[in-house]
Formats: sequence, C-alpha cells, structure tokens
Amino acid sequence: MDFDYFNWIILPLLIFLSRLADVSLATLRHIFVSKGYKTLVPILGFFEVLIWLIAIRQIFNNVDNLACYIAWAGGFSAGTYLGMYIEEKLALGMQIIRIITHENTDELIEAFKKYQQGVTIVDGQGAIGPVKVIFTVVRRTTKNEIIKLIHEHSPDAFYSIEDVKSSSHGFFKNGNNSSAFKRMFSLSK
Repeated sequence: MDFDYFNWIILPLLIFLSRLADVSLATLRHIFVSKGYKTLVPILGFFEVLIWLIAIRQIFNNVDNLACYIAWAGGFSAGTYLGMYIEEKLALGMQIIRIITHENTDELIEAFKKYQQGVTIVDGQGAIGPVKVIFTVVRRTTKNEIIKLIHEHSPDAFYSIEDVKSSSHGFFKNGNNSSAFKRMFSLSK
C-alpha cells in the first residue's frame, strides 16, 4: 500500500501555511483597528477572509483527515505569534511613558533634551513623599532608546508605557509627528 503524501503531508502543510497567513493578517488587522488605520484595515480583512475560505474548504473536503485538523490548529497558533511579531517589528504609532521618581531628575531631563525628546514634568506626592512625574510621548521605534536613558539616569524610577491612539503638536525626535509607515502608504485616519 502506497503512502498518500498529498493528503497526509502536502495538504496539511498548505492548510498550516494558509492559517499562518490569515491569522497573521487578522492579528495585524485588530492591532491596526485599535490604532485607527481606516484605509489599511479593510484591505487586510479582504485577504484574511479570502485565505480563510480557501483553507476551510480544504478542511470540509477532508473531514476524515486528522492531520488537516492539527495543521489548522497549529497554523492558528503560529499565525497569532507571527502577527504579533510583525506588528512589534513595524513599531507603528506612539506611546506615552510615565516616569515616577523620588530621585533628582535633572540628568534625565537633560538627557531627554539632548536626545530631542519632549517632556512634561509634574510635582507629585507618592506613598513615601514627594516625587516627580515625567510624561514623554515617543515613537515606538525610539522607545527602547528612551528606556535606556531612564535606566542610565534614574535607575530606581518607576515607569509605565501605554499606546497613544493619536497625538498632535508634540516635540519629537526628527521633527514631525507622522510615522514613516503612514507617509509611505498615505493612510488616513
């Protein structure tokens, strides 16, 4: 009896790759919805559903093939991871970093200024006394450099990071508020 390579290896591999693609697109689509990329989201959705329909048809045509089910589930898992990885590498958008410290902030603020990073400083009251609260809005592409500055100049500071859906009139490194991705594709929000 000959082994059926197509049904047990090639078809499950194609289903896996299809799910890898459509779930990656779905993950990116969800992230882009939250960031307000109204032009790109429907395009991703179109290709996501088209690939999904092709893959699900193969599952229904091979309902007795366990390898297809395993490939479907594996593609879903891998696609979720791949979509998040791609989004992280694209590093689209802005984030706000809130730094709270009881230490002297002069060196940190001067480092931000040298880096051409805008800051807002507020006096605050913490659990054990007065603190400085520093707000800075950064491009996601520069976030790691800003965190490095925080660790260098205020190593005991607490900081938190959140995504910013939109912003206007800021002081950002390289002078403008638009991401390269938006300029490249002329996406509107």
